[in-house]
Amino acid sequence: MDFNEQVIAEFRANGGRVGGPFEGGRLLLLTTTGARTGAPHTTPLGYLPDGIGRVLVIASAGGSPKHPAWFHNLVANPRVTVESGAFKYEAEAVVLEGDERDRAFARAVESDPGWAEYEAKSGRTLPVVALVQTTEGPPPGPERPGDMLVAVHDAFRDELRRIRAEVSASGAGLGAQLRVNCLVLCQGLGNHHAGEDLMLFPGVERDHPGLAPALARMRAEHEAIKTIVDRLRDLVTGDAPDRAALAADVDRLTADLEAHLDREEDALVPVLNAAPAPR
Repeated sequence: MDFNEQVIAEFRANGGRVGGPFEGGRLLLLTTTGARTGAPHTTPLGYLPDGIGRVLVIASAGGSPKHPAWFHNLVANPRVTVESGAFKYEAEAVVLEGDERDRAFARAVESDPGWAEYEAKSGRTLPVVALVQTTEGPPPGPERPGDMLVAVHDAFRDELRRIRAEVSASGAGLGAQLRVNCLVLCQGLGNHHAGEDLMLFPGVERDHPGLAPALARMRAEHEAIKTIVDRLRDLVTGDAPDRAALAADVDRLTADLEAHLDREEDALVPVLNAAPAPR
């Protein structure tokens, strides 16, 4: 319990980044309602991407023969709260069953054989749970819009870093979970840039005409990044993706996107944070 409390405190103090055994991995905080007490309980858990607004967690309990308390809690009350990086949102917990559970668990084992070791040690079938965001759009984050933009960008930076490491560690083939990770990133980037082009940039350009050249450059960079993202999507959905080509595209995307995000933050964060708060 003390260890969990230390991880939770570090997570919240550092926008989702922690050291120790979780360093560099995908980590979230899951808050459930106690099945007997009705009190909130927060647990740090590793997770797997599984689409926009949906992640998977596995009730391994470190290989214990009993399901963890958080699993019993969400079975009794599926409404949960998820903290991911700087974002916090409400979600519905769905326990996967049958073939859907087996496919998801096989993906997890393929990306990290430790899951199979936990299952063998526990002597039980480890439950796989989908946490599905219950509201549309990006989850709530920092209050100031400029800080929110940086938080979204940091989430993309972190995911790209993880995917680069996963591509480097993969063998000749491409694992099913790595395909999902890449596709979720591609979809998320597309949604984010479309939202900027349609909703954010027009208002900034209206209120700050002097930023028009910078915004025109950002729109052009969105198109250039889309070309790389489309090629990456085509690669990972192909029958036999070339790992070297995939690694090259991920490296190119990382370099171009990080430079774009830095320029965008330099231009927009000051004016976004200086704007009066909406009523």
